[in-house]
Amino acid sequence: MRPSVHPLVLALLLASPFATSPAHAADAAAATAETAADTPSRTPAGTTFVLPGGWSQRVQGNAVLIMPPEGDGSRLAIVDAKAATADEAIAEAWAILGMTPKLLVATDAAPKDGWEARRFYDYDVAANAKRAVGASAYRKGTAWTAVVVDVDQAIAEKRGSQFGKISQRLQPAGYKRESFAGRTAHKLDDARLQQVAGFVERMRQEFDVPGVAIGIVQDGKVVMSQGFGVRQLGKPGKVDGDTRFMIASNTKALTTLMLAKLVDAGKLDWNARAEDVYPDFKLGDAATTDQVLVKHLICACTGVPRQDYEWLFDGEKQTPKTVMATLGTMQPTSGFGELFQYSNPMAAAAGYIGGQVAYPGTELGAGYDQAMQALVFDPLGMRNTTFDYARAQTGDYAAPHGYDIEHQVEVMGMGLNDTIVASRPAGAAWSSVNDLLKYVRMEIDHGLLPDGSRYIGEAALLQRREPQIALGVDRNYAMALMVDKSDGTTVIDHGGDMGGFHSNMMWWPGQKVGAVILTNADEGVNLRGPFKRRLMELMFDGEPQAEAAAKAGAKANREGFEAFRKQLQVPGDATALAGLAPRYHNDALGELRVTRAGGKASFDFGAFASEVATMPQTDGSLGFVTIDPQALGFLFVRADKDGVRKLIVRDGQHEYVFDEVK
Repeated sequence: MRPSVHPLVLALLLASPFATSPAHAADAAAATAETAADTPSRTPAGTTFVLPGGWSQRVQGNAVLIMPPEGDGSRLAIVDAKAATADEAIAEAWAILGMTPKLLVATDAAPKDGWEARRFYDYDVAANAKRAVGASAYRKGTAWTAVVVDVDQAIAEKRGSQFGKISQRLQPAGYKRESFAGRTAHKLDDARLQQVAGFVERMRQEFDVPGVAIGIVQDGKVVMSQGFGVRQLGKPGKVDGDTRFMIASNTKALTTLMLAKLVDAGKLDWNARAEDVYPDFKLGDAATTDQVLVKHLICACTGVPRQDYEWLFDGEKQTPKTVMATLGTMQPTSGFGELFQYSNPMAAAAGYIGGQVAYPGTELGAGYDQAMQALVFDPLGMRNTTFDYARAQTGDYAAPHGYDIEHQVEVMGMGLNDTIVASRPAGAAWSSVNDLLKYVRMEIDHGLLPDGSRYIGEAALLQRREPQIALGVDRNYAMALMVDKSDGTTVIDHGGDMGGFHSNMMWWPGQKVGAVILTNADEGVNLRGPFKRRLMELMFDGEPQAEAAAKAGAKANREGFEAFRKQLQVPGDATALAGLAPRYHNDALGELRVTRAGGKASFDFGAFASEVATMPQTDGSLGFVTIDPQALGFLFVRADKDGVRKLIVRDGQHEYVFDEVK
């Protein structure tokens, strides 16, 4: 749920700042004809990758230049480097693009996909350039392959899944990927479960996460439900299987389950037009609105982009009704069914429309809440799952944590998390490992409850798993469920991210194994992938990768944070802070107040506030960065014009200008 401040070009970039670069229209003009579908490709030396459908490429000496369909100077290069080191290989690759971006930090990752060494590069470039720039180097034997990326920020955001395809199959010549196809999962006996527990505890400490809860079910039985660490720093309460965490976007899968119950009861049709079911549903584009079926509300396939700042910055004023109204202002940025583009407001609309089908005429939020309680929580016995924040934060519950600007973990405020309440079908539920295992077990058993009774018809349940849009190679997004077959076995999962809460639930239907992991710190996001990988290693005798990946990731995170900290002036530059207006306003995001105390300045958005540091940009502009744990990393750039003080904040595809209120 919690959006990144900068777009990620998936594994090709560890983080993407924005850089200026010269346009290379000639590259697009000289490129080969674009591919109609994803196509296997390779460099002159044999490094393999997938060229996404609609993209073009051309070979230039020892490099392959790859361009997305927009043809606006965005490109990446995959280079069979002649250099002896990673750094030399990257320099060689940038020379091919005619660029010398300013290095911020370079970090090493664990070996993977046949590469014996991997190194990733992040660059210090201006936010106003609106570019995603990064690089990575890969070694097999003595040969290096370098990848350099210079892409328009909006393209990087909306085509992230396609960049993922390129990186997912970036492999040395002759390498054959590990596959678990045809293997049967081992019984997760005590010895294997002890290995899981030891691994989770080591990761928890490595990433400075105060508390973690995990649960595993196999063959219809809970084989593990265990807590690690504490619910809140400074307090003795231990995490256990009943500890409540915010589960963020894992709420979406429960929302689609509620819709499936309505489909199963004959009250809703997955293929009905959304506006026919709920006439007030609309997007900013009428043609797209007309194409949206019920199943598309939650498919991330409509072309509506990620657009979360409206509810984040003005969340305390939002209601379910205004969330639906704001959806009517949102414009698609890609064709219907063309690209994976995640949309929280669309998911919220799905839940509210389902609530109206179940309880016609009720207030949107009340109808949704009643439908979830009656159709999902009560029949599954999820008595510890709730949208009631007051109830959730009593007794056995976890508090959110994050790093302060000096990289010390502290308890995080809930203000930013409170903003999701008005959009709660997308990510506001609180739950526990033991409750979520009840849901996961039902999914594995195709709609049956532990006593053998049928909770939901199999057809309505499984339609939620039908692929709607590609996430990568053999990876697809369905109805708030990710279906991944890239390792030769099917795993279905979804993650959840809010401030200080990061989680994942997953199941291997063919193996009758499922798992849940809940964490109470922002660094918890880094436990999910290694946890999933470690389970597969233990189930299928997989290559041991998870431990090394986690340790390298923790080291890279520390180095990246240190580099980020060096960019900041804390406290902020006194003259710059004094020049800020007392109040700013943006029509979409509401009001921003600047408060001052003790030589420091804070940005107050209503639901949450944060001290700001100053961050000089390489183009001479000045940025103001929020540094409190709950809002760490929102970047505002000063853009005064014609005597009016202005601040600009951007997400992946949108720019918001705050004007001084006089």
